[in-house]
Amino acid sequence: MSVRVAVAGASGYAGGELVRLLLGHPEVELGALTASSSAGQRLGSVHPHLTPVREVILQETTPAVLAGHDVVILALPHGHSAALATQLPADSVVIDCGADFRLEDEGDWRAFYDTPYAGSWPYGLPELPLAHGTQRDLLRGAPRIAVPGCYPTAITVALAPAVHRALVRVDDLVVVAASGTSGAGKSLKPHLLGSEVMGAMSPYGVGGGHRHTPEIEQNLSRVAGEPVTVSFTPTLAPMARGILATCTARVRDGVGTAQLRAAYEQAYAAEPCIVLLPEGHWPRTSDVLGSNIVHLQVAVDDRVGRAIIVAAEDNLTKGTAGAAVQCMNLALGLPELSGLPLVGVAP
Repeated sequence: MSVRVAVAGASGYAGGELVRLLLGHPEVELGALTASSSAGQRLGSVHPHLTPVREVILQETTPAVLAGHDVVILALPHGHSAALATQLPADSVVIDCGADFRLEDEGDWRAFYDTPYAGSWPYGLPELPLAHGTQRDLLRGAPRIAVPGCYPTAITVALAPAVHRALVRVDDLVVVAASGTSGAGKSLKPHLLGSEVMGAMSPYGVGGGHRHTPEIEQNLSRVAGEPVTVSFTPTLAPMARGILATCTARVRDGVGTAQLRAAYEQAYAAEPCIVLLPEGHWPRTSDVLGSNIVHLQVAVDDRVGRAIIVAAEDNLTKGTAGAAVQCMNLALGLPELSGLPLVGVAP
């Protein structure tokens, strides 16, 4: 089986990561690679590391260019996918890496985004636990899929088992997460210059203002079967890629580390992309670099009665491009892990 795949927004960080993964996919033939301001340039001029396709010319992002592909993956800025998606053929699988189709509640969209609400597509986090089965059951054969945000992937994976098993209170979830600068995209921004970022960490989206907050709450509310609130503070770390999410929650009476760990062992025993580390080993972003893996560790601070769950992921792989490929495989009936690296790069 040969699947012809187009990538819209191939000049960006997520788009470049998509091309890297698709080049290693045994069932994929790369089709059109498109861009906006970089259209007409060689791919190698914006992504020198993609050696096998460095001479490919980036095309304009238009419905005509994207037509005729088995799969179209949209790696576009938020708010740009919705209008384009309506013009793509119904017989193409379309996977959106942006936020346009993630939120089920129109009010949440309007509160955090400034473009018209476009509706929601099946949510592309296969490991998300549901009342019966997992979210992957809804992704098999799906013609349209919304890839999760990078922060929501790490945070949802981190908190879902504790919430699902009612081991923690869902009205007191607190997350502080650090991300590398690639999470902000490739556009030039003064606060992302090397001289501003090196040797510094800084918070942003403080006070519930980050756009991923309603997505995180949507996911965990589905898992809990009741409304969930999350206090989420993102921070910018002086690294190119990676997310480290430290999640805490007040535990129910009698819940200790052993019970919490047992819940995570059971929840993720059959999930090859989620790894609960051995006791005493804590996640590091460097250990998941370039992989489609989330590393987890759990503990309970008995003195204050809080669970601590730490997750590490590569925001460009499992957090974006790897998730898109994983969803594509499910949609097409291919082996779920085809083309996905399960080992990181070190040092």
